[in-house]
Amino acid sequence: MTDQTFRFPRFFVTAPSPCPYLPGKTERKVFTELRGSDAVELNEALSRIGFRRSQNVVYRPSCDNCSACVSVRVVTKAFAPNATQKRLLKKNADLIVNACEPWTTQEQFDLLQTYLRSRHPNGGMTGMDSFDYADMVEQTPVNTVVVEYREPGKDGRPGRLVGACLTDKHSDGLSMVYSFYDADHDGRKGLGTYIVLDHIVRAAKAGLPYVYLGYWIDGCERMSYKTRYRPIERLTAHGWQRLPD
Repeated sequence: MTDQTFRFPRFFVTAPSPCPYLPGKTERKVFTELRGSDAVELNEALSRIGFRRSQNVVYRPSCDNCSACVSVRVVTKAFAPNATQKRLLKKNADLIVNACEPWTTQEQFDLLQTYLRSRHPNGGMTGMDSFDYADMVEQTPVNTVVVEYREPGKDGRPGRLVGACLTDKHSDGLSMVYSFYDADHDGRKGLGTYIVLDHIVRAAKAGLPYVYLGYWIDGCERMSYKTRYRPIERLTAHGWQRLPD
């Protein structure tokens, strides 16, 4: 019997829970599992209509009476860095960047813990242990890499890890699943911005038209950084449209 999972995936809806972004709101998600030989194609097809991947599941918001979460993606070939972004690219040009297989290391986990304590001390990920982190990175049925950012090494030894990003490689771009970095590095302010910029530059050089940044909420300070990369498109009821300047 022919497997029709890709052509007719089964979708499920989560129970309502407090929204982590908008006070007083509740969130629900619709999701489906990625499995089998069609996992890559299904992931790409759903990403183009606003789904995001977490391990072997893809999801998108399906909230009652709220559509604040909007999928956004940067148009790489038309991207033009502003003056601040140009300075960040130049300042961090010495970093050694490697796309690694999705296998976790203690160094990555330690950096993640430092990042969460600094930027999201009350967030839902603070309770993660090394096994949870391994599941986040290694449970992937699609083409995924961990992009590592290291300072120059000495005496032939690798330099210090200062940033990392779990990234999915699509046929039309890069999808930044989750990034983390040394947020308190006195000599490298703006590492989070640099990691996004580096993805945009590398995608453009590879001929990939987009970098997917996940969800954006207009007026939400925690997500405002996503619209600093122009031009950027948002997913609407009429398809992808450029966000006005």
